[in-house]
Amino acid sequence: MQELHDAPLAPLTTFRLGGPATRLVTAVTDDEVIATVREADDAGTPLLIIGGGSNLIIGDKGFDGTALRIATKGFSLDGTSLELAAGEIWTDAVARTVEAGLAGIECLAGIPGSAGATPIQNVGAYGQEVSSTLTEVVAYDRSTGRTVTLTNADCGFSYRHSRFKRHPERWVVLRVRFALEDAQGLSAPLKYAETARVLGVGPGDRVPVETARDTVLKLRAGKGMVLDPEDHDTWSAGSFFTNPILTDREHAEFVARVRARLGDEVTPPGFPDGEGSTKTSAAWLIDRAGFTKGYGTGPARISTKHTLALTNRGAATTEDLLALAREVVAGVQEAFGITLVNEPVTVGVSL
Repeated sequence: MQELHDAPLAPLTTFRLGGPATRLVTAVTDDEVIATVREADDAGTPLLIIGGGSNLIIGDKGFDGTALRIATKGFSLDGTSLELAAGEIWTDAVARTVEAGLAGIECLAGIPGSAGATPIQNVGAYGQEVSSTLTEVVAYDRSTGRTVTLTNADCGFSYRHSRFKRHPERWVVLRVRFALEDAQGLSAPLKYAETARVLGVGPGDRVPVETARDTVLKLRAGKGMVLDPEDHDTWSAGSFFTNPILTDREHAEFVARVRARLGDEVTPPGFPDGEGSTKTSAAWLIDRAGFTKGYGTGPARISTKHTLALTNRGAATTEDLLALAREVVAGVQEAFGITLVNEPVTVGVSL
């Protein structure tokens, strides 16, 4: 277990932003993770959990407390049952399941971060969500001081949300378990229209699992959503805002505002999201409110490849990033009456 003081946190995040932590502990075993958490809790010391840092916005002043970087390792594949230590690199784990010919998480390829973070956000992309294949989460419960195993149903999953996100001070994820599918080398049925279109197949069809993974990686790279230290479009947290979910009344008001602003012939994207709810596209809202690709003149700008990604062009501060985010939120609210919600977790700052 490594311990540093006045330790920079920016290099541990994909934004490469944020000030130092009073103390940084890197834990490589579950026991080290638990011991560090217990020590901080017993002393009343603020605690920040860091995995891959791909969903964190840390304030310029840093973190006055103990930052715990979870760097545990462990990949176990037994038939179609997969167990990952929280510190496993997610993209590497996906690659190994694809190499084994198993389906279920291949369309989550290229998502940066650690395995332990995936259930917290209920990570999803290109028609797949972690909640669709996850069976159990092993976590340390800070409220009881015990290690517990939660089933999929216990996790309270919804769109980009979970029990862990709802109560961030309670749970520390240690291990995640999945039930994958042996489809004789084929992918899970494709649910995302763009993926199916690029592959020349229909929604619900299957393709070789490697083909599905490679296609998703190409699509993500084209949007700056695959980490590349030389490409500032990837100095981001990926999608900065979640797609808004509207009630029937809110959706009707939204459509009316779109037509008043853009003309009767314009129909905004809408996708059924359960009874009485419609999901619309945050990227569409941002673009149509006037924040196009590459928007901005300062060191924090919208990606040149995707309007949903806010980026650090190399010399930004966290305040630069937040100023841009607030401008986008205000512009979309004024144009369409919808308040965007940030997806990344903020530490010491807020929108």
